Amino acid sequence: MKLLNTTTKNNVLQSMMNIIEDKRQDIIKANKKDLDAFNRDDQALYDRLVVDDKKVDGMIQAIKEVKDQDDPVGNVISDTTLDSGLKIVNKTDPFGTILIIYESRPDVTIEAAVLAFKANNKILLKGGKEAVNSNVILEECWHKALEENGLSKDWIKLMHINREETQEFLRNPSEKLDLIVPRGGERLIDFVKTHATCAVLISGRGNNFLYVSEHADWDKTKKVLINAKTDKISGCNALDKVLINENLPNFEARVVELANTLGSHQVEILTDAKVSALLKDLPKVENEEVWYEEFLALKIVLSSVSDFDEAVEKINKYSGKHSSIIMTEDTDEAAQFMEQIDSAAVYQNASSRFTDGGQMGVGAELAISTDKLHHRGPLGLKQLVTNKYYVFGDGHVRV
Repeated sequence: MKLLNTTTKNNVLQSMMNIIEDKRQDIIKANKKDLDAFNRDDQALYDRLVVDDKKVDGMIQAIKEVKDQDDPVGNVISDTTLDSGLKIVNKTDPFGTILIIYESRPDVTIEAAVLAFKANNKILLKGGKEAVNSNVILEECWHKALEENGLSKDWIKLMHINREETQEFLRNPSEKLDLIVPRGGERLIDFVKTHATCAVLISGRGNNFLYVSEHADWDKTKKVLINAKTDKISGCNALDKVLINENLPNFEARVVELANTLGSHQVEILTDAKVSALLKDLPKVENEEVWYEEFLALKIVLSSVSDFDEAVEKINKYSGKHSSIIMTEDTDEAAQFMEQIDSAAVYQNASSRFTDGGQMGVGAELAISTDKLHHRGPLGLKQLVTNKYYVFGDGHVRV
């Protein structure tokens, strides 16, 4: 793959910013076609689909932020000269061709492409059918930006194929793929992992947990919990499950208070363990599958645990390994929790809504990786490169 210089890449991104601004109303009109055709039964998916002036501003800002970041390609990781005189340089290198599969959010068509391109990767975008009109016009914008700068449209391509054709492409790709990022449900992820012949980086579900320690500050707890649950229900960083230590001072009164507060925010509550005895009028968790579920709705589970170890065990068993929170004023307890919890992001006394590239200082993100190879957490520009060893000799042979 040809390596583009930084100036060329940044020129494409500047062109794209200008084009999106010029095409602003056309983009919003195309999105309205998608919204009009969408069944609003799934409010979270609908929210992700919307493109308005604010969302267009966000697209432009995401491109600007990536444009302003340093080029991640060709940076020296290590430079060593051995006693033999052999010089070994390890440098960052593009993946090659990335395929991302995602639902609904048209802004992914911007963020995924800008990150992949700045990191000198080609990208194939497979959006959902619910966003087809939005994605088509955004692809047209990308192609115009590339052509204005003398580059092939092949750098950024939207895959105009249906679900069955996508599955066949994964089984027998018509072009070389180097990395696949599936952003969707367990079935999609399992299918990709089963059939992919290249590296797969998992962008997992949320199903995030908050543990209320007996050492928690109650006012902080309510503030963080409500934000994590209600700020944006369609976000993969939204809260789904709350575990309250039974030794929390005024446990019974505080459980009732929390239920009332959640109710005032129209949050549906499911109960379990000792919480069920205190909130008898509310429905109980019916089966274990609920504990694995990511709600993406104004819905939450309130449960109790007897101690710290039970909380850790339950979170590691059921969570999506995305984000987990402990509310505690005990710093040693917080450190222990953060070390033992198997999640991409662990928090003390802060909302899980911060698990986001922009909020974490990464900038635009391709996804939130819940994988452990090669990166975990927000996939920003610096994470869309691999590495390569450059070895310089002078007739060296191994003996």
